[in-house]
Amino acid sequence: MPFPRKLLIENEQLVLELRPHWIALVMPAIVTILVIVAWSLAVSYGPDTGAGRDVTFWGATAIAIFVVIWFPVRKFIAWVTSYFVVTSDRVIHREGWIAKRSMEIPLEAINDVRFHQGVFERMIGAGDLIISSASEFGREVFGDIRNPEHVQKTIYQQGELNKNRMYRGAERGSASAAPPPPPSGVSPPASASTTGELERLAELRTKGVVTEDEFQAQKKRILGG
Repeated sequence: MPFPRKLLIENEQLVLELRPHWIALVMPAIVTILVIVAWSLAVSYGPDTGAGRDVTFWGATAIAIFVVIWFPVRKFIAWVTSYFVVTSDRVIHREGWIAKRSMEIPLEAINDVRFHQGVFERMIGAGDLIISSASEFGREVFGDIRNPEHVQKTIYQQGELNKNRMYRGAERGSASAAPPPPPSGVSPPASASTTGELERLAELRTKGVVTEDEFQAQKKRILGG
């Protein structure tokens, strides 16, 4: 099931779409196998006849079902419904089927991107991605990311492209909105730069004062779009 394209805003491009690495399913699979083995042993070594057999069978079955639903099934649903997405404007992480969890980090708010791989993780192409940002989330760790070094590079590239677009738009906006020269002997009025306006607008979005849609609309207006 692909990432819902309806969640992208106007003119936003999807650059990278990732599911968690399959290594995330190894532990749930091991737990499932252990539960099946434990259930088989409990039934095999339980009483052969009478009420004790029924109690052992149904008790072991109930415990096995509870454990499987509580860990392997829950982890599998999280894996199936989880997305890590990089766009031309944001980093997005979503997961959940009934209860959903979503997080978005604007590229201009990201301060640092790092990754960590153990020896085995490097062999299979998995690892942890650590993103530090000026947003409300601060430092976030994303586990079981596929090829985290490539993801790190992609985020930096898109961040630079996003910054260049903002600066080019700022230059165009400044040129088109340049006021007429003041009369002789009169000092020109002080005005905030377009770049400063964009930075303040991003800070308001980070603090939750403006929504994402309002941010994009104001950003488009400032850049002369």
